[in-house]
Amino acid sequence: MAAYVIFDVEIYDPKRYQDFMIQVKPVLEAAGGKYLARGGEHKVIEGDWEPRRIVLFEFPSMEAADQFYYSDVYQGLKSIRDECSSGRVVAVEGI
Repeated sequence: MAAYVIFDVEIYDPKRYQDFMIQVKPVLEAAGGKYLARGGEHKVIEGDWEPRRIVLFEFPSMEAADQFYYSDVYQGLKSIRDECSSGRVVAVEGI
């Protein structure tokens, strides 16, 4: 069953974040993940959630999403992400 990972990201240093994005893409793809949305216009339809920048990934399974996120490679890159942004992350299984 597919899994979707949603990042709500606030970027403090766009140039450094771009470096992170370039490095993370092959790691994401190696785990079977792909971008479905990356930035762009969004709107809150209901509730008080105020997302900053939405990034949506699809993985073949929750296990694949976990293997990506908790991998040594991603955790090393995450330190770069944490230097230039803050975020909230949630994963959900698809139907």
